[in-house]
Amino acid sequence: MITLEQIQKRLAEAIRQSGMTQTEIAEKLGVRHQQISCYLLGKKLPALDTFANLCKLLDEDANYILCVTD
Repeated sequence: MITLEQIQKRLAEAIRQSGMTQTEIAEKLGVRHQQISCYLLGKKLPALDTFANLCKLLDEDANYILCVTD
């Protein structure tokens, strides 16, 4: 079974490995940098549209982040 914690961990890992700062990511997504911090800390998950744009920005497969594929 897939858990929110697994998804949060993969999302945070993808953000950290992107080489971009939280501010850069936030600006490109049109959100506040505090939102990105919340994703990194596992406090929140992005809205679906933000999630889709974040996956595209990070060049990550949404299925991987969602733990559907390995």
